[in-house]
Amino acid sequence: MTTAPDELLLPVPDEDGAPFWEYAAQGELRVQACTACGRLRFPPRPCCPHCQSFDSEWRPVSGRGRIWSYVLPHPPLLPAYAAQAPYNVILVELADAPHIRLAGNLVSSADAPLDSVDPARLRIGARVQVVFTETGGMAVPRWILEKP
Repeated sequence: MTTAPDELLLPVPDEDGAPFWEYAAQGELRVQACTACGRLRFPPRPCCPHCQSFDSEWRPVSGRGRIWSYVLPHPPLLPAYAAQAPYNVILVELADAPHIRLAGNLVSSADAPLDSVDPARLRIGARVQVVFTETGGMAVPRWILEKP
């Protein structure tokens, strides 16, 4: 992780994960898939943990999921995060691949601050949809509550 100009931490893409961030910059949520056995995997890695194949591709997923878990970080926090507390960090179980869980924040809209959702609204199992926001030159996935 690096620190953005606004002091929020940013991911540092590695060779295996770089395509994830390239697709995110295009507003697409994709996960790595083994072309030998077809299994989706995350985090990205060079070898399939199921069949040991080195052949893979990046497949689009719907961007829908459910909150699997969440936490409300407590101080001490980095200054940029402390200014937005209380905020949430959620773990989202993808609808297309329930064994894959992505971390992020539940926000009221793509560009809303981290504290834009009242912590009392967080519920395990709540349906969410991915959105992307530009932060420090990167498109970062965040989550919004799915409309009923």
